[in-house]
Amino acid sequence: MKTITLREGKERSLLKRHPWVFQGSVDKGKADPGETVRVAAHDGRFLAWAAYSPLSQIRVRAWSFDEAERIDAAFFQRRVQAAVAFRARLGIDSDAVRLVHGEADGLPGLVVDRYGDVLSAQFLATGVERFKQVIADALLEATGCSALYERSDAAVREVEGLPQVKGWLRRPGGQGLDAPDTALPTELTIREHGWHLTVDVAEGHKTGYYLDQRDSRKRFADLVRQLGLRSVLNCYSYTGGFSVAALAGGATDVTSVDSSGPALERARDHVALNGFDPGRHTTLDADVNGTLRQFLKEGRRFDAIVLDPPKFAPTAAHAERAARAYKDINRLGFLLLNPGGLLMTYSCSGGISADLFHKIVAGAGLDAGVDGYLVQRLEAAPDHPTTVTYPEGEYLKGLAIVRR
Repeated sequence: MKTITLREGKERSLLKRHPWVFQGSVDKGKADPGETVRVAAHDGRFLAWAAYSPLSQIRVRAWSFDEAERIDAAFFQRRVQAAVAFRARLGIDSDAVRLVHGEADGLPGLVVDRYGDVLSAQFLATGVERFKQVIADALLEATGCSALYERSDAAVREVEGLPQVKGWLRRPGGQGLDAPDTALPTELTIREHGWHLTVDVAEGHKTGYYLDQRDSRKRFADLVRQLGLRSVLNCYSYTGGFSVAALAGGATDVTSVDSSGPALERARDHVALNGFDPGRHTTLDADVNGTLRQFLKEGRRFDAIVLDPPKFAPTAAHAERAARAYKDINRLGFLLLNPGGLLMTYSCSGGISADLFHKIVAGAGLDAGVDGYLVQRLEAAPDHPTTVTYPEGEYLKGLAIVRR
C-alpha cells in the first residue's frame, strides 16, 4: 500500500473528518489515478484511507478514517447499502430519489439518482472510476433496479484526467453496449407529489433532472394556494417543474421563461400530462435578464416569481462577479412583484454562501425600494444531505419572500 505523507500541520482537516486534501498539503508520495493510498501525518500517524488523484487540485479524497477498514468490494457494498437505506427512511413522496450524494455518503465523486426502475449515475473522480464496476453491481443489488445509465459527461472529469462517458453501464440481460435490448428507452416518467414529469436520463441536465428542488416545488405549490396567487413567472424554468407546481397550487396564468426550446417543449408536455389547461401556461424562449427588463418596461407585474438560475459562481474566486448578477436579477424580480406577492429565489453556486446570498437579496430589495417577509430559508431536499464536517456540500440555498 502506497503512502501519501502530508506536510506538518496539514493533517488538521482530516482529523476533523473533512474528506479532501489539496495538492499543496502533500509533502511526498505518489500513486496511480484512483489507487487506494494510506494518508499519513508528517510523523507517520495514520489519517485515512483515500483515493489518489494525480491531476486534480484535490489530490486525495478520503474513503475511511478507520485504519482497520479495508477498501474492497465489501466496503462499497456496505456504503451503497447504507446510502440506499437512509433514503428509504425519509418517506419521500416520489419514485425519483437521490440515492448517493458523493462525500455525504462516504463515496466522494459518486452521484446516483433513481428514476423509477432505472438508475442514473455520475462517476466524477478517479477513485469511484477505478471501482466503477464494483459500485455498479452494488447499486443494482441494493436497489433491485434493472438498469443503470452512466452520465459521466460532466466537465469536472477532465480535471481528473478522465474522458467524458455516457451510455448504459448495466441493462437487463447484461452489461454495457454489448448487452441485448439496445433500444432500452432513456425517457422515463416519474411521479413527484402526485404530479407526473418526464425525464431523459441521456439528455437531461445532471443525471436527468433537478431532484434537489423537489421539496421546494411542493412548498411553492402550497404557498401559491395559501396566499391565493394567480399570475406566476417561472424564470430559468427548464422543463417546467415549478410551473406545474404553480398550476397545481391554483395559479391561472403561468409564464415559463428559458433559453432552451426543447426544455420549454417538455414544459408544455408536462402541463398537458398533468391535465392542466394549456391556456393557463405560456412559454417564452428568451434570455431571462432581457425578458425581466422588457416586462418592467411594459408594466407587467406578477403575483409570484421563481428565480432559479444556473450556477453563477462555481468557486469562491467567481463570487464577486456572481454577486452582481444575482443582485441584478433579484432587483428586477422585486420590481416585477405585486404587493403581497411571493419571490422564490435560489443560488446553486458553491462559491456563494447562504449568508452571502441573503445579503445579496436584501441589497437587491433595498435597491428596488421593496421590503418583504422572509417566510422560509430553502435548501436541497433531504436526500441530498451533507455532513457537519463537509460544509462545501451545502451548495443549494434559497429564500421565500413575500413582498410587504
